[in-house]
Amino acid sequence: MAQHEVEVTGGVDTHKDTHTAAAIDSAGRVLGSAQFSASALGYRKLLAWLKSFGTLLMVGVEGTGAYGAGLARYLREQDVTVVEIDRPDRKTRRWQGKSDPVDAEAAARAALAGRRTGTPKFRDGRVEALRALRVARRSAVQQRSDVTRQIKNLIVTAPEGVRTMLRHLKDKDLLTICAGFRPSLDQVGDPVTAMKTALRSLARRHRDLGREIDELDELIAPLTQEINPALTELNGVGPDVAGQLLVTAGDNPDRLRSEAAFAMLCGVAPLPASSGRTHRHRLNRGGDRAANAALYRIVLCRLRWDQRTKQYVERRTKEGLSKKEIIRCLKRFVAREIYHVLTITNATAAAPSHLTTAA
Repeated sequence: MAQHEVEVTGGVDTHKDTHTAAAIDSAGRVLGSAQFSASALGYRKLLAWLKSFGTLLMVGVEGTGAYGAGLARYLREQDVTVVEIDRPDRKTRRWQGKSDPVDAEAAARAALAGRRTGTPKFRDGRVEALRALRVARRSAVQQRSDVTRQIKNLIVTAPEGVRTMLRHLKDKDLLTICAGFRPSLDQVGDPVTAMKTALRSLARRHRDLGREIDELDELIAPLTQEINPALTELNGVGPDVAGQLLVTAGDNPDRLRSEAAFAMLCGVAPLPASSGRTHRHRLNRGGDRAANAALYRIVLCRLRWDQRTKQYVERRTKEGLSKKEIIRCLKRFVAREIYHVLTITNATAAAPSHLTTAA
């Protein structure tokens, strides 16, 4: 067969500094493997190397959301079909061994067979900008919580005078008083002075982190509204929840094949666990747990404020379902509603009325 008639499928095992590529033909025969640098020049060389074997059909890339993000972006810019490859299961790795060329070949074979593959997220749009802002905000929130815990832990072992003064205060008053301490730096060796200095430092750090969170919120809220106004109009969906669901879906939510696929992505699709005469489903503990938590917060809000949801809960309770089981059902219904809002062509349109949680 002439070289230009060979149909080539590529596979790439990605790492921080290097990417290892493998090429196979349509019959699954290995054409070669090579290693390239994880840089713009390396991406160009990798693509040229794959095309040197024949007509390039697609490239399977492992880790398109991490070390492979840059390569996936470059290949898409060059109109190359990119598929995301899941990590090989343990049984396969035990049988094949572990090395970069072996992993690259496995990625190519998975892409050719369409096994354990998916369409990667686009990372060059507004949702990617939203994701970056949310990473910074989440870090600030976690650090602020850590600072609060550190202040309270210090108070537990503080000298009696300081401990007595601060131990029963509410968080807001505690932080205000600690930030206003004026200890004498000439007596830093004194436990009371050192304790007040430490508490002041932590309280002011807490205040600065709060300001940082507020600044990020001022950027995130309008960006979320700009990306999909219909999402934030849903009952129980605020900027934080909407931001997480947008990030989960990505800049190309059309990559999600169906609302069932989105439910599986969010970990709210029950998994079959039947055997013989026993027919049942079990709880899904996989998927994007942050998206799962976002759906949970929506359900909690609707349980309190949405009349249709309250009626649904009442009906299902009479049928014998527990509160946990009802919440799981509601999360599945909400995922269906969110999916249609995320994927509608006109982002300003409202969700279809037949997709309410009271259905």
